[in-house]
Amino acid sequence: MLEKIIELTNLYIDNMPKKERKKYGQFFTSMETAKFMANLYDAPINKQSVTVLDAGAGSGILSCAFIEWAEQFETVKEIELTCYENDDNVLGLLRANLEYCKTHSSKIIKYNIQIENYITSQYLDFNYMIGGNPNPVKYDYVIGNPPYMKIPKDAPEAIAMPEVCYGAPNMYFIFAAMGLFNLKDEGEMVYIIPRSWTSGAYFKRFRQYFLTEGKLEHIHLFVSRNKVFDKEDVLQETIIIKVRKTHVNPAQVKITSSKSNKDFNELTFLTVPYDLVVAGEDYYVYLVTNDEEVTVLKRLHKFNQTLPEIGVKMKTGLTVDFRNRDILRDEEEEGAIPLFYSQHIKQGKVQFPIQKEHEYVVTDQRGLMQDNKNYLFVKRFTAKEEPRRLQCGIYLAKNYPQYTKISTQNKINFIDGLFGEMSECLVYGLYVLFNSTLYDEYYRILNGSTQVNSTEVNSMPVPDMESIQEMGRKLMKSKDLSERNCDLILEGYCG
Repeated sequence: MLEKIIELTNLYIDNMPKKERKKYGQFFTSMETAKFMANLYDAPINKQSVTVLDAGAGSGILSCAFIEWAEQFETVKEIELTCYENDDNVLGLLRANLEYCKTHSSKIIKYNIQIENYITSQYLDFNYMIGGNPNPVKYDYVIGNPPYMKIPKDAPEAIAMPEVCYGAPNMYFIFAAMGLFNLKDEGEMVYIIPRSWTSGAYFKRFRQYFLTEGKLEHIHLFVSRNKVFDKEDVLQETIIIKVRKTHVNPAQVKITSSKSNKDFNELTFLTVPYDLVVAGEDYYVYLVTNDEEVTVLKRLHKFNQTLPEIGVKMKTGLTVDFRNRDILRDEEEEGAIPLFYSQHIKQGKVQFPIQKEHEYVVTDQRGLMQDNKNYLFVKRFTAKEEPRRLQCGIYLAKNYPQYTKISTQNKINFIDGLFGEMSECLVYGLYVLFNSTLYDEYYRILNGSTQVNSTEVNSMPVPDMESIQEMGRKLMKSKDLSERNCDLILEGYCG
């Protein structure tokens, strides 16, 4: 069955302009991925009839994959399938494909295509509002490849789900939240979605809802970012998740990975304690891929404080240079102050000037200036191929005594004292942490992007203040800022 559905879908893709499909955030699941997703479900025990929801059904690939998977269970006699799809272009193909499955399956297939908006049609139910259905339909299984599409913060779908939305949300996680709502207790949900929701403040509300109402049981990772969707040019880091609707944490999470959607028969397997994968009050999800990464988490999770809790905080650079062109200067002049860029971070130190354009600013805007005091500068952006994600430089105010104020460009972060200036040994100690292999690996597990996010860094576990200062004194005494030396110093504190 599925091969035929894929064949018809490919014809549709070839004849439907990508620009048209992009309006709906529409990317079709490959046959191999669809089969893998369906096979993640537990066998239905003592069920003659099962109910399935496929929201954003597209051409029905995942629905068909589920039906094919269910063929192996003789006890299942009937499948009741509900598909949500409101793209007129694909509705005809969806109906034809479901009819094809109905006539070729050994099961009784009952399907219902809902053409209304999947989110707004249920917002009264989701928010338990007057006029909503107090007993909405719930499903045994939810399967989905939701639309990947950012929407405005005042879009109807965002307004409909304030519990999970912050700022301008993406449709994929709104669909995932509604999918979980649509599940019966102990029901299972399998979704293919970007990994971006697993960390960061932007997705905090969603994670709190999603990982309170449901629990991750299986995560599948793709090593290659561009080999997940056939016939599609998608560079999202995509994952497949299996979630059970329950408030009880499982003991473990199974994590698998493959290079692409073509080699599910060459999986790597890992079983990880649940409280290592989902951790902290922000419900960050740590996507570990091997035992070494599990060890990284265990070692750092021994620390129970964060940067703000010990009195320091990472912040983002103040000046967006291209929005403030009128204050930029190539050379020093009266009233000018240094503007530090990521290029000034070299071999663990901050070097200035380096004969770069726009190294100075002349401004009286308080929001673009900061006190000239000790900081640890950290690059916000690095290239994917660079060996380290965390790249930092020690900034000491005494090296630039002629300035009372400085500025930092928006593409660097800086760590600052919350209650006063940081001592030199504290800055050096923080450098030990952020220049170590251990912290770099930890951040890579936490965040798959090339951006160093201050919110995430401020949530990372760190040693106590006294230990960090002690590390700093050791580093200052050694005069060796290398990663290897930082690793040796840190080793004595986290085992």
